[in-house]
Amino acid sequence: MKSSIATFWGLATTVLAVGRTSAPAGCLNVAKSGGQFSTIQAAVNSLSTSASGKQCIFVNPGTYTEQVLVPARTAQLTIYGYTTDTSSYTNNQVVITGRRSQADGVNNDNTATLRVKANGFKLYNVIVRNTYGEGSQAVALSAYADSGYYGCSLEGYQDTLLANVGSQVYARTRIVGATDFIFGQQARAWFERCDLRGLARQTGIVTANGRDGDSNPSYYAFNRCDLRAADGQNVAAGSYFLGRPWRDYARVVFQNTAMSSILNGAGWQKWTSDQDVSKVFYGEYGNTGAGASGSRASWTRKLGSPVTLAEVLGSNYASAAWYDGSYMS
Repeated sequence: MKSSIATFWGLATTVLAVGRTSAPAGCLNVAKSGGQFSTIQAAVNSLSTSASGKQCIFVNPGTYTEQVLVPARTAQLTIYGYTTDTSSYTNNQVVITGRRSQADGVNNDNTATLRVKANGFKLYNVIVRNTYGEGSQAVALSAYADSGYYGCSLEGYQDTLLANVGSQVYARTRIVGATDFIFGQQARAWFERCDLRGLARQTGIVTANGRDGDSNPSYYAFNRCDLRAADGQNVAAGSYFLGRPWRDYARVVFQNTAMSSILNGAGWQKWTSDQDVSKVFYGEYGNTGAGASGSRASWTRKLGSPVTLAEVLGSNYASAAWYDGSYMS
């Protein structure tokens, strides 16, 4: 059961620690053996892209080594992963894994283990991983759609998450990487209670927002997140930055977020030493922890109030098919 609570961010319901260990009614069933489909892509391909209504796929435990493309469609598609605790990523038992990179001669989107082009798409309790490692751009999730990701884990090294087009929510999700590991050009993305985990590297960068002009809607907002070293990683104090502007109108806010000592006191870094940052909007509000203090870069700002979901996602976000308010409290 879910209980209702009112929060500053709007009316939401609290997601409780319950399991999802069998396919919800009407869902296709994917399993390593004994399911309707043995791969996630086969299940996706079996669904009409022109039919309306809702579609869903349930994935049983296992590691699925495949590159999954969710093409545009009329219906609203949800993919659920097996878990004993839907409220976070910690008990997820479904892994989609790949290791494509730009070293294979493809663009960022085509390196991704999971590629989402379907508006209204939702993903629950799945680990999405790119194992290529250091040396080239290698995306775990490429999101080119209005979409939501709940209780997931996105894991890579460089360019883990391409949040590129559409309005997007990432909630109670872990995002692991080292270099520009959350990046993109046009998406409006809200990150709620996400665990941001840095890998050992001489210099690490969390975000690389590519907003290129005043009319570009791109906006990344991190609310009540947690930034620290990934488990088992020896990350030096002061080696990470919250972001660097991929384009000159980059717009990113971190608020009410716990920041460990891995964060450099300057907070933010230029892409190049001579970059014009006069149009960049990098802000912070109400952050805590050892990394929240320091002499921040002079061209960034301390906000007087937090930004809201409506400011980032638009006034109608709560009624969107991809939005699940139960993960936002």
